Parts: sequence; structure tokens; C-alpha cells
Amino acid sequence: MKEPAQRTVFAGLDGCTDAELPAWYAEQKPVDEPASFAEAIRDLPRAVETRVAYQNPYVGEWIETDRFNAIVEPSRLRDQGLAGEPDADPLFHVPSNSYTILNPVHVYEPLEEILREETLDGRSLGEVVFGEIRQYRSGGEVHMDVLFDGLEVTLPDRENQPITMGLTSGYDFFGGHAVYVEGFAQDTACKNSIRSLTDKEIVKHVGDVEDFGGWWESILAELELVADDLFGFINDAQDITIDFTDVPFSVTEFYELLDFPSYLAERAAGDAEANAPDPFRIDMWTLHSGATYALTHFFKGKEGNSLDSYVRTANDVLFNPEGTVERVKAEYERQIEAGDGGGQEGLDGERALARIESVSAEVQEKAVEFEEREEVLRERLK
Repeated sequence: MKEPAQRTVFAGLDGCTDAELPAWYAEQKPVDEPASFAEAIRDLPRAVETRVAYQNPYVGEWIETDRFNAIVEPSRLRDQGLAGEPDADPLFHVPSNSYTILNPVHVYEPLEEILREETLDGRSLGEVVFGEIRQYRSGGEVHMDVLFDGLEVTLPDRENQPITMGLTSGYDFFGGHAVYVEGFAQDTACKNSIRSLTDKEIVKHVGDVEDFGGWWESILAELELVADDLFGFINDAQDITIDFTDVPFSVTEFYELLDFPSYLAERAAGDAEANAPDPFRIDMWTLHSGATYALTHFFKGKEGNSLDSYVRTANDVLFNPEGTVERVKAEYERQIEAGDGGGQEGLDGERALARIESVSAEVQEKAVEFEEREEVLRERLK
């Protein structure tokens, strides 16, 4: 993933909170002393409006307009104007006058109040919150992981290495990203990030802004439901296995058929094969974990929209195995028909497709359980 301009690791809600980073996270994100969440939010660049003008070259004058306002960072305005620092570029964006600035304190201070009041196993969420804030483009674009130590999914064979639940949230001042939040988890065993566990909730920079307090309350309640159901999805996915000795593609090619670029497909396959008890027969949870491993540690693109499609594909391996196998089958068939299926043509191609079809039939037997679980979850989230 593209390296951010600045990272801030935090633990605890504020300076009055006695909190430390979990050992596994401190090992992954070593810092001398983490900031508090409240401190980290207040250190983020903010935006204000200022007037703009355009130059009329015929008269050499600048004409002010009320149709647009410049979105700028106020401390950089001061540095540029009073301290004489020409490199202190304060400009983020010049949107239309319908643009509503949503500064970080306005968005996340209501979350602070909820974290102070809500509890988990007898401790306030403010005592167990930790994570990381990443800034891009001079702080005009921000993404953050907000995790809760103790809100977790524990698998039977990994009692000391749970999956820790949390949120991913962010925004930008360039008109590209509205304020968003979605469910997120981190596997403490392999440090893989599991993104987009819930539908992405969005508040746009337009018009009247809704009550962020109620927004955060509903999102946190949704996250607890997802933690309960994630365990069930993982258990079911572990019962669905692809025998790679009986299909006409390798593990790497499985990911490539799902449209992963080769460099990610190779990393995903290597991780899945290394973690599977039998590298020739790999279950869907392990295949999903391989995909998240590649995306977490080796993705070369930019965080945000460029990552989202790959995350959705990876999540389908876990939450929609039937659809995943159908997608692999359709892409393999397309390549056969286009003549770029590695020489598989005629009878050989038909046999290859028949072998994939048998895998698809086996997955369909389990698919009803996934559909019922997903339907129940979505009803509860309403």
C-alpha cells in the first residue's frame, strides 16, 4: 500500500485514560509513546473557507466571485503569510459553494463521547480503543483504523490469537471522499486487515450535516452484531475445500481468475499454501486469509477506492464462496473461448470445465447456509 505522509498510532481515549497498545499491535506498530485518540484527532489538519478570485488578463485585474470558495488549512495560511514560508501550501480544494466542510473534530468528537460512556467487559471503550491514523496529500486525505481490545472473534484452534474488531473511517478535503466508516478487523495471528465487514456508511460534504452522535451509536451497535456472525461465517468457510489437484488451475491462477494482479496472486497463494494443513486442498477461510495477507502487506496501490474492489473480491471468498467459484468458472470459460486459456481447447477444455463444475456443485450444497446467515445478519442490521 502506498506509504502515507504521516502515521499516528494511538491508544486510549484521552490523557486521563490508562491505556496501552496490545502487545501484538505494539510489535507491529512500534512507537515510543502512542498518542491518545482525542489528541491524534486534534492534531489533524483542519479546513476553513476563504474567498477566491480569477484573473481577467485583458485588464490585469483579479475578480472576486461568490460562486466558489477555497478550502484551505488555516495554520498554513499563517505560515505562508506571516512567517514567509513559500512552501507552506494551504490550498486543498476549490469546490462550489454547496460544499460543507466537515472537520475532524466535528466528525469524531461525538465518537469520543460514546467511547467514554459505552463499556466492554466492565471497561469503557475509551480504555480499550487503539489504532492508527494515516495522512496523505499533506493531511488533506485521512484514513484510520479504530480497534477495540477485547471485542474479538476467537477461533477454537487459536484461543490466544483472536481476530480483533473495529472500524475503518476517513475523509478528504479534495471532494473525492465523503466521510465514511465501515466494519474492520485485524487478525492478530497474521496481522492481516479484514476490511469492509459492513456496508460503507457515508456522509457527504453537502448540505446540512446529520447528528454524528447517533450515527456513531448505530455503527458501533452494528459492529457487535458482525463480530457474532463473523465466527459463523469462518466456521462454515472452513468446511468448504477446493482440491487443487482436481481443478485445471493452480492456487496462484485461482486468484488471477478473480482478477488479482499476478504480484498479489503469487503472494496470496504462497500464504494460503503455507497455512493450509494440506497445500493441495485449501478451505475458503484460508484462501480468504491469503487474499487479505497479500492486500495488507503487498498492495502497491493507493488506500481508498483503488483498494476497495480487491477487498470486495477477497471478502466474497469468505462470505460468498458460491459466487466466488462461479466467477472463477466464468472467467476460465471466457479464457478458453478466447483462446488464452493456456492451450486448453476442445475436449480438454470441456473436461477442465467439468472439473470446475463439480467443485461448484459441492459449494452449492453449502451455499444455503451462507445465504441464510447473511439474510439474518442483514435483517438484524436494519
